[in-house]
Amino acid sequence: MAGSSAYLREGLLMRLLEDSDAAALARAYQRNRGLLAPWEPKRTDSFFTSGHQADTIRAKLAQHALGTEVPWVLVQEEDDGGGRVRAGQRTGRVVGAVTLTGIVRGPFLSANLGYWVDHELTGQGIGTAAVLHAASYARTALGLHRIQAATLLHNTASRRILQRAGFREIGVAPDYLKIAGQWQDHLLHQLILPHS
Repeated sequence: MAGSSAYLREGLLMRLLEDSDAAALARAYQRNRGLLAPWEPKRTDSFFTSGHQADTIRAKLAQHALGTEVPWVLVQEEDDGGGRVRAGQRTGRVVGAVTLTGIVRGPFLSANLGYWVDHELTGQGIGTAAVLHAASYARTALGLHRIQAATLLHNTASRRILQRAGFREIGVAPDYLKIAGQWQDHLLHQLILPHS
């Protein structure tokens, strides 16, 4: 899709997920298993394998083809050995993911947003840049009116990312998602997308 990819900074590409990303995505989840565990559903060991990620990618791409999901990966492009990044690579080290899910048309024109960034790259504005790109794409390419995101009440880093991207808190949803093995309250955020 045109406009779906963007450089968040030199050497860091946000692009649509591809079938060939399974091994790199599995490695990224393995590297970040401890970081993500408190914020995600409990994962079995098989989740961290290339086979499982390949199955997940197929399902996500099927939803993308139906227009109900946009799955991106963040790819750190590789250095050419001389300190220069080989721009435009489709491959490299996966260092995060961003997804618009539950895309609804009609009078609602809405989607849910999820994202994560590799533990080695947190605190560098990458999450905010990725969320801003997803919001721009949702407005210009998908014609959506709003995006919703949910964070655990104590996930201050994610709440700051959403705040910097223009999201507003709209309330608490009790026992909203089963995260880390427990039903947990979430703070809901929304971004109303401007239209001319």
